[in-house]
Amino acid sequence: MARPNRHAGGHGLEIYPAMTTKYRAIGRVVLNVCVALVAFFTGVWGTMALWFQLPGGVVVRALGSALWAILIVSLFAFAISRRSWLPLLFYGLAFVALMAWWSTIAPSNDRVWADDVAQLMSGKVDGSKVTLTSVRNFTWRTEQDHDIRWETRTYDLDRIASADAVLSYWGSKEIAHAMMSFGFDDGRHVVFSVEIRKKRGQQYSAIGGFFKRFDMILTAADERDIIAVRTNVRGEDDYLYPLKMSKQAMRELFLSYVASANELVTTPTFYNTLTSNCTTIVYRMAKRLDPGLPYDVRLLITGYLPEYLYEIGALDQSVSVQELRRRGRVTDRAKASLPTDDFSKVIRVGLNGP
Repeated sequence: MARPNRHAGGHGLEIYPAMTTKYRAIGRVVLNVCVALVAFFTGVWGTMALWFQLPGGVVVRALGSALWAILIVSLFAFAISRRSWLPLLFYGLAFVALMAWWSTIAPSNDRVWADDVAQLMSGKVDGSKVTLTSVRNFTWRTEQDHDIRWETRTYDLDRIASADAVLSYWGSKEIAHAMMSFGFDDGRHVVFSVEIRKKRGQQYSAIGGFFKRFDMILTAADERDIIAVRTNVRGEDDYLYPLKMSKQAMRELFLSYVASANELVTTPTFYNTLTSNCTTIVYRMAKRLDPGLPYDVRLLITGYLPEYLYEIGALDQSVSVQELRRRGRVTDRAKASLPTDDFSKVIRVGLNGP
């Protein structure tokens, strides 16, 4: 059969050039939208990066961020009015320069730190004995008024008895700070907590955690210190959840915390609100124990971490998660504890039910 002549007359054959023109127009629109979105989001990122990391005070940082934003708007206005890609090329070069500067910002262990993160914890393993240096055991009256004590403690992993997840809420029920408390058969407890390492006078910012604002620290502390400062001084609401783990798993998880702390001593790391925070670090270490452990969005929306732990069988499933939450609320017990009390015993009253 002869192929139809596309150049002959007839409306059916004239449609091809028209369709080609139409698709080209659509392609240009899609390309322009994609370029605009990329430029917009990178422009916003650059503005925030300058605000959080530009050297100098608030005025300098505000000026630098404003000039970058003005540059972006001006280049886009010029590109649209002149129908030219040249301004976008100029923006690309400016962004490359910004990223070159960004790559020079490195984490450090050498800064003027706040009292509670002034020392890095490290550990030495000798058989079943683990010696931790710089275990924090502060006595807190207020954030500014506290007795500073850094201690060296030795724990025998053959005597490890429990592992408890501690969640501390300070506002929204969706977000909590996660810690891990290990107990021993002699009644002692030590809590590991991945935290931001604030410089003296620095304030926490969740957004700043995306822009190399804070270094990261793995703190080891006494329960009376790290839990009571949250409940009794900062007004946070704390919950404790006993984990269903074998002693071997507890031992390996404890050692993974020690290994991570030792690594931070030699290789400082930035805290990241999304990728390197209190729960994502816990998940990475737990994966060493169970490679099949599923990832879940509740590792980011940390307020719902108990539901995640419940579903994977890490909590007691003989009662509801709501009952575990009721039993596990330690805030009132912590506030009622006296300096002469065994704090760890007091906050665990009723933890396992009647």
